[in-house]
Amino acid sequence: MTIKIGIRTGISFLYNNKQFVLDPIIKRKLFSKGGMRQMKVLQTALLVCLLFIFGCEKHAQLKERSASKIEAKQDEQAVDVKNNSFKPFYIYSNKGSRENHYVPSGFMPNGKCLAFSDDYTENCYSERTCMRIVYGVQCSREDQNWAGIYWLNPPNNWGQRKGGYNLTGAQKLSFWAKGENGGEQIQEITIGGITGNYPDSDIAVIGPIILTKEWKEYTVDLRGKDLSYISGGFSWTTSADVNSQSCIFYLDEIKFE
Repeated sequence: MTIKIGIRTGISFLYNNKQFVLDPIIKRKLFSKGGMRQMKVLQTALLVCLLFIFGCEKHAQLKERSASKIEAKQDEQAVDVKNNSFKPFYIYSNKGSRENHYVPSGFMPNGKCLAFSDDYTENCYSERTCMRIVYGVQCSREDQNWAGIYWLNPPNNWGQRKGGYNLTGAQKLSFWAKGENGGEQIQEITIGGITGNYPDSDIAVIGPIILTKEWKEYTVDLRGKDLSYISGGFSWTTSADVNSQSCIFYLDEIKFE
């Protein structure tokens, strides 16, 4: 907005591309005595009013722009959250991988009848290393008739210490498995479920699984589960009742996604 004020020429201003003029003749008719002094007062008052109007409009424009920027930022953040999909969180990728989480330390009930290797290299699904588990069925029959392994964080943590990962956003856990001969049975696959002073926030269980001789992918649906604190990342259990004299199987590529 442009404003011009003159004692002789009167007042003119440009507002929204329109020009407004207070003619000097009108000025003389309005103020016959001491008109110049009163005209100056009028000029000052009018200028103050115009500046006030202009300032209010500018404030409204700035407020509107600020609101638009906030809305745009909120929309952008919403898109970021939507596009920020859960990245694969590995329990086992390969032997010694920095991507690995949790430790296969919870040998159940005592580990007497289990042989475990996490650096097996023959015919692995990932073509590098995989895990080989030998469950001594006859040994187990003479002991407690069942066995299993829990992947825990930190190692051997049955809920006595803090160590749960926040896996919120994971939709499933997937893993690859096969049996030595086919027909080997895993009774349960468990995610979470650790109790104690620092219990897991939820539990998910599938099973039984009858293994084939070829690699096959299995999944555990985690939708709707509270995964905010999980210290027991993965577990399998089986028993002598559902297996023959030998039970050898392989695991690979265990991950949340």
